[in-house]
Amino acid sequence: MSFFGKIKQGLGIGTASVELDVPPFFKKDGENINGKLTITAKSPQKVKSVIVRMFETYTTGRGEDKKVKEYKLGEVVLFEKIPFELKDAEVREVEFSLPFSMKLSSNQAMAQKDGVLGALGKAAVFASSEKSDYRINVSVDLEGVALDPTDTKTIRPE
Repeated sequence: MSFFGKIKQGLGIGTASVELDVPPFFKKDGENINGKLTITAKSPQKVKSVIVRMFETYTTGRGEDKKVKEYKLGEVVLFEKIPFELKDAEVREVEFSLPFSMKLSSNQAMAQKDGVLGALGKAAVFASSEKSDYRINVSVDLEGVALDPTDTKTIRPE
């Protein structure tokens, strides 16, 4: 491999790409999200692992009082113990099932109740400007590459 080829390899240029395919909606009371990822090699590569994660970005407040927290709701590691080789221009599809567990604020938990408590919880969620955004992220760990290929998809609760 030439000097420039080694630099490109180290920076992840022309190595591989990954595309994530997940449903746009998920059930908050569900336990898993099923999806598929497609890894496309642009040159021969050794894949050490593939990690799929689900995140929640939780925002409260407005303006200067705005606070943002991020929570990892689930993770699945694929191929960690059995790395595999990809040939030049090879495409590999991998199906996965990502287990996740929702985290609810006290206001959100109260909003899910029936009657007066549910109404109070919904009012508290509105008053504190609580908002949650969800996303699925995949990262492919390639041997000898500093910038590994990734993909992210936004999903919403039903």
